[in-house]
Amino acid sequence: MRTVRDYQYVSADDRGASVAIGNFDGVHLGHQYVIDLARGHDAPLGVLTFEPHPREFFAPEAPPFRLMNAEARENRLQKLGVDLLYELSFNRALATLEAETFAREVLAEGLGLSHVVVGADFCFGKGRAGDARALQEFGARYGFGVTIAEIMKGELGAVSSTNIRNALTDGRPRDAAAMLGHWHRIEGPVLHGEKRGRELGYPTANMSLAGLHVPKLGVYAVLIDVLDGAHRGTYHGVASLGVRPMFGGETPNLESHLFDFKGDIYGADLSVGLIDFLRPEENFDGIDTLITQMDADSARARGILAAL
Repeated sequence: MRTVRDYQYVSADDRGASVAIGNFDGVHLGHQYVIDLARGHDAPLGVLTFEPHPREFFAPEAPPFRLMNAEARENRLQKLGVDLLYELSFNRALATLEAETFAREVLAEGLGLSHVVVGADFCFGKGRAGDARALQEFGARYGFGVTIAEIMKGELGAVSSTNIRNALTDGRPRDAAAMLGHWHRIEGPVLHGEKRGRELGYPTANMSLAGLHVPKLGVYAVLIDVLDGAHRGTYHGVASLGVRPMFGGETPNLESHLFDFKGDIYGADLSVGLIDFLRPEENFDGIDTLITQMDADSARARGILAAL
């Protein structure tokens, strides 16, 4: 998969694609449906998205809401067989383009797209003045086809990033996975922590949640993919997502314990899939009580993961 970040400097090989447009936060089943509709059309398959997310650009002080960072999104799109990722820088210049100007200068002249697929709720241009029907009109005017995808609905309602966030906030990772089409994953490098887990007999791989929507705080059964290095592979484990109240923590992070694992994975990139919520974060009256609970959490997680 090739990545293009500037619509004004596009090689001939990167023009003429059939493209799904959206933010693709989570790359959920609805997103995958839009991408599938963009396949074929006698053209390379592309995805057009923005970085930062427009919501981050317009409200930088708002609480983090993203389900995945840009790197995780790129990894997921590559797995779906996308040929071209147009990850455009969302800046003031792009935000102030009128809808028709965006269609003409970015989609038609800049990227030279042959076909575009958007969701029925798609809005674009300054003040979100353009909608999917307007894009169809502009496509006819400037030489690219447009397909409008209906909003996907399932047993839990509309498949949307908002509903997935709500499921994660409620501690329902399996409901989130049903809408995502895959486990919700937190990806990033293993950071050096205070190494308290090692002293308790439960060494952990610590990861930052900066910039991401924070699921319900507590303990989870997890699947852990070590993405690089000598220990690359998939492991079962248990993870604590929270602030470590016994030790005076304030910033949520993710601490994952890999079952039956010995080795150094500091600096390695991990992808941690949340499988089941086991219990809320608690403040114990002593280390021995904490270890007893960790033993119980691990036993329960092993049983859940063995049944997958």
